[in-house]
Amino acid sequence: MDQKPQIMDQKNDVVAKNPKSYCEFVNDLPLDNPHRMHHDLVHGYAVTNDNELFARLILEINQAGLSWLTILKKEKNFRRAYSGFDVSTVASYDNKERERLLSDAGIIRNRLKVDAAIHNAGVIVGLQHTYGSFKDWLDSHHPGSREEWTKLFRATFKFTGGEIVNEFMMSTGYLQGAHISACPVYEKVLLSRPKWVTG
Repeated sequence: MDQKPQIMDQKNDVVAKNPKSYCEFVNDLPLDNPHRMHHDLVHGYAVTNDNELFARLILEINQAGLSWLTILKKEKNFRRAYSGFDVSTVASYDNKERERLLSDAGIIRNRLKVDAAIHNAGVIVGLQHTYGSFKDWLDSHHPGSREEWTKLFRATFKFTGGEIVNEFMMSTGYLQGAHISACPVYEKVLLSRPKWVTG
């Protein structure tokens, strides 16, 4: 089950009626609600672009200890601040860029998270050189359980605990569970051919 509803309840994003899934959580929200838009248009669909995969990872890292709604509301700010999540550009950030990020009130100004973003971009550049792309590296380790992915990510990246990895892998279509089968979006997600479906 997607853990975002539980996280959101703890942070009082909205008063929820004990939803069992993210799908149930957003069901009665307006179509223009950030949660609803993310659920309907982004969450669980296959992602093939390395920059977007990097974006998802950084957003999940920044959500740690905060509500998902906070991150969704700041997503455009994150994209602007992190050069559109261009992996090679972020990997080249120097101390001046790091300090710029730490002074940007539009994003999460946490040094560990900023440092992780820059470091992880550099790691992904290395994976691109070795495997061809970040996606190809992920594909080379598929399928894997949540525990196996977490172990791999902890050995490869910074600031990637179990919940962060689980949410990232479900969000990008590598692990099943982003949507329940009764969800109206479920069939649309399947049409994007997420990796947990295609193998």
